Amino acid sequence: MPNDTSILAPHSPTLARGVCKGKLICFCVTVNVLAMVVLCRGQCGLSRCVTLYLVAMAGSDLLVLITDVILNRISNLNFPLSFLMLTPVCSSRVPLLSACTDASVWLTVSFTLDRFVAICCPSLKLRFRTERSAAIIIGSVASVCLLKNIPWYFTFEPGVVLGNQPYFCICKMSFYNSAAWGRLLAAHRALTPLMPVLLIFLLNSITVRHILVTGRARKRLRAGRSGRGSIVLLFAVSGSFVLLWLTYIIHFLFWPMVSYNANTVGAQDHLYILQEAGVMLQLLSTCTNTAIYGLTQSRFRQQIRDVLTAPCRLLLCLYSSYFLTSVLNVLMITSPSLSPWLMVRIHTLPRVIGFILIVCISFQ
Repeated sequence: MPNDTSILAPHSPTLARGVCKGKLICFCVTVNVLAMVVLCRGQCGLSRCVTLYLVAMAGSDLLVLITDVILNRISNLNFPLSFLMLTPVCSSRVPLLSACTDASVWLTVSFTLDRFVAICCPSLKLRFRTERSAAIIIGSVASVCLLKNIPWYFTFEPGVVLGNQPYFCICKMSFYNSAAWGRLLAAHRALTPLMPVLLIFLLNSITVRHILVTGRARKRLRAGRSGRGSIVLLFAVSGSFVLLWLTYIIHFLFWPMVSYNANTVGAQDHLYILQEAGVMLQLLSTCTNTAIYGLTQSRFRQQIRDVLTAPCRLLLCLYSSYFLTSVLNVLMITSPSLSPWLMVRIHTLPRVIGFILIVCISFQ
């Protein structure tokens, strides 16, 4: 079952929840798109392998925001009877949402494993830490997560039929009564996020032990800023992931199989507050990596400044070209004795200069 079952049946979120999550989606989408643009430029001082993992993590986080917040929460709040609530579409949204969440989680584990191999397993670095291996791992994680969640499509039935059209998704009674579905649900919850959290703890513990015990590793850590930055980046990403998912983990360990909303338990119920806090922190984890990159990577901060100031520089070039064109037009009007050939060349000069400036900014 997906991490959040709020799309299984219609409900009435409060206005505060809608406004808060609307602001969250705007912020998270912006920072993830910005991170992908900056990382794809390849000028952050990171290896191509690490860059691929970070771009994939930002892309999966962006897909979580689209499927979980835009197609789920915002659509339920503002368009309760749209085509997204048709039973076939709703049933498809559930495995898609869960697959994106699983991919986001397991790509974080893949990045942790990559850093573990780079620090603790030098003999595997040349074979494992390559651009091709990273692409294969990312593709495999995405494919397995998608295939793993396909069975959830078959657990739903229409909640109501309006005009011969089935609407909403309600779990079939066989889902609650079948031992097979129960085992599948237990395996799903063990794979996401219990096992990833345990793996991250294990890999980071071994990495820390290797750094502390091996004098040569400590010497390399002091000597190279890039190696130190990669290690700090690893622990920051892994630590924020574990902390922001911890509330959600506590919630689903002590919460029933089907979550409730404010209409059933009351908005002041402590378990309902725990549920909403866990979901909010889980969604917040999709945008913290960009802040971590900025705090740990000086080149990333510089690239963000370049990307954010590029539109201003572009507008300045366009304005300068327009101003130069106006000045030359006045010159041609006040000097009719200029030859036609020279007038044509003067007229095209600002466009050429503006084009050259724009190209320079684009490849900066």
